[in-house]
Amino acid sequence: MPDLQPNDDGRHADSQVHLDTVLTPHRSLGQRGLVIIMAVVSTVSFAAGLTFYLIGAWPVVGFLGLDVLLVYIALRANLRHARARERLRLTDEAMVIERTSHRGVSRSVSLQPYWLRVHMDDPVEHSQVWLTSHGRRVAVGSFLGPVQRLILAGELRQALAKMREPRH
Repeated sequence: MPDLQPNDDGRHADSQVHLDTVLTPHRSLGQRGLVIIMAVVSTVSFAAGLTFYLIGAWPVVGFLGLDVLLVYIALRANLRHARARERLRLTDEAMVIERTSHRGVSRSVSLQPYWLRVHMDDPVEHSQVWLTSHGRRVAVGSFLGPVQRLILAGELRQALAKMREPRH
């Protein structure tokens, strides 16, 4: 299932919101998982280090400590990158793509929705979802898996079709 979360901030706007979604990268490891993995890695490294120290191979202990440190740094970087977000908001006036990096830096791109087209590269396994309007081309959901990108493209096309339907 994709990490597509509808966003309901409770505000009332003059224009109708056709799509408001927050995309987040999938990370199977949370803070609790990091603590558990580090406890297991530290325990195994300590036991192995003690064994090597007792048989006289004490320099190996430093390398085992370095391994624990490198595993910790890699897992913390993975956890930090999970904070990245993309918010897609389609209204009658604009398609706004707001990207927030893992560092918290936000950038926003606005596209005219009536000329907006959704494209996907082939093959689907290595695809990107592209939004194009008036010569501007923006990739969205690049951190999603192939199935999630396919679902996202379908939801975007459906929201655009609904927006373009005549209202009576």
